[in-house]
Amino acid sequence: MNASELAAALLQNTPVFGTLIVSPSPRWPEAVRSCGIDFVFIDTEHIALDRAPLSWMCQTYAALGLPPLVRIPSPDPYTATMVLDGGAAGVIAPYVETVEQVRALRGAVKLRPIKGRKLEEALKGQPQEAELEHYMRKGAEQRLLIVNIESVPAIDALDAILAEPGLDAVLIGPHDLTCSLGVPEQYDHPDFLAACETIFRKARAAGIGAGIHFWGSPEQQARFLALGANLLIHSADISLFQKHLRLELERVKALAGIQGLNPASSKTVVV
Repeated sequence: MNASELAAALLQNTPVFGTLIVSPSPRWPEAVRSCGIDFVFIDTEHIALDRAPLSWMCQTYAALGLPPLVRIPSPDPYTATMVLDGGAAGVIAPYVETVEQVRALRGAVKLRPIKGRKLEEALKGQPQEAELEHYMRKGAEQRLLIVNIESVPAIDALDAILAEPGLDAVLIGPHDLTCSLGVPEQYDHPDFLAACETIFRKARAAGIGAGIHFWGSPEQQARFLALGANLLIHSADISLFQKHLRLELERVKALAGIQGLNPASSKTVVV
């Protein structure tokens, strides 16, 4: 799958699946490719990844047919441009709450390479030269713009955000959203589930993708798909590694009659 195929799937009702990649190890891409995912999610908001290794990761996963979606540290158009220059197939902007933020990001992602006054004019709807319009439109098909909806103000502004052209999907950040709703980390709370359903429903009605990054049980994740999501980012490499290492070591120790892990050390890492 390439970036344009991923964008097309998001705009249709085709479910797509990815995972969060933390490790820049050169052995990781080949292992990840065999796991049945459609794309990879690389987070630079919470993970310390420098620009050069990030670019290597993007170029490698793209070459393997796994479009890399990179979450930037803030909804900043200049940072969006930087990760696209490094090989990202798309940008995920965190904690977006206003149309103005989406519009600025659209300028960086969908209207490349124009800048300055010419970009301001284009964002205001002023027509550009025919050849330039064609050039930008073809380029925009290869770059995805996704924004995190993870607060009550973002939900309040969702209709206006979805009306802004150029969005390929919205993505729920469940931890931040539960905190904004006043029910931190209560992922089965009715208020959280209702908010998710509202976001999914409105995004799909607007003809764009609706997604969530979640690390819970398969049953919980299937519920999000039933509520209307068609983009699911399942867990993270570090979380999956920790989970399966812990379970297998507990099994080995049990078979050998050795006391298991300290329960206090068994909390799964959430990224």
